[in-house]
Amino acid sequence: MHNFFKTSLMIVLFCSRTVFATESDDQTIQQKYLEESRQIAKAFMQSLGSTLKAQLESDNAVNAIGVCKHIAPALAADYSNEDLIVTRVSLKNRNKTLGKPDAWEKQVLENFDREYAEAKPVNEMELGEVTEESDGRWFRYMKAIPTQPMCLQCHGKGNDISPEVKALLAKEYPEDQAIGYKVGDIRGAVSIKHRLPE
Repeated sequence: MHNFFKTSLMIVLFCSRTVFATESDDQTIQQKYLEESRQIAKAFMQSLGSTLKAQLESDNAVNAIGVCKHIAPALAADYSNEDLIVTRVSLKNRNKTLGKPDAWEKQVLENFDREYAEAKPVNEMELGEVTEESDGRWFRYMKAIPTQPMCLQCHGKGNDISPEVKALLAKEYPEDQAIGYKVGDIRGAVSIKHRLPE
């Protein structure tokens, strides 16, 4: 009887240690992907922002529309591979094909909006978590994008946008919703997916 209880206790202790190790491993993995995601999001937005700024300074807002239409998706593709997906999403889409959030992204963006209404700084808004999906486990991360002054030339209100830009946007994006912003508003978010190992 004594040996039975001793063996049972050893099994329980072993199982407990295994659970704690697994939880610890998960936390370590999540922290690793969180830090990587932060670095990717920062590098991606800095690269896109500097490209857009240079275009606006050397040319005009009409031609800068091409940066967001062509260069931004190409830049996101450069950061992506079969196990890493980088995109930009928004609740107010301009490009319906590339900028529409999935259900998880939509919920995160809505939460960001609620936090913004409660005066939380946009540059502090991020979320990272592990999700179970039909194609496996992913670490998902989103970082809110604040509207910068230069963004208003194409995403602002009324007089912020020139007639030439309005005309081109109407032609290129007849269902455009990505206007009406002011500086500091949440323009959308960088969304990153890391496929987790089996």
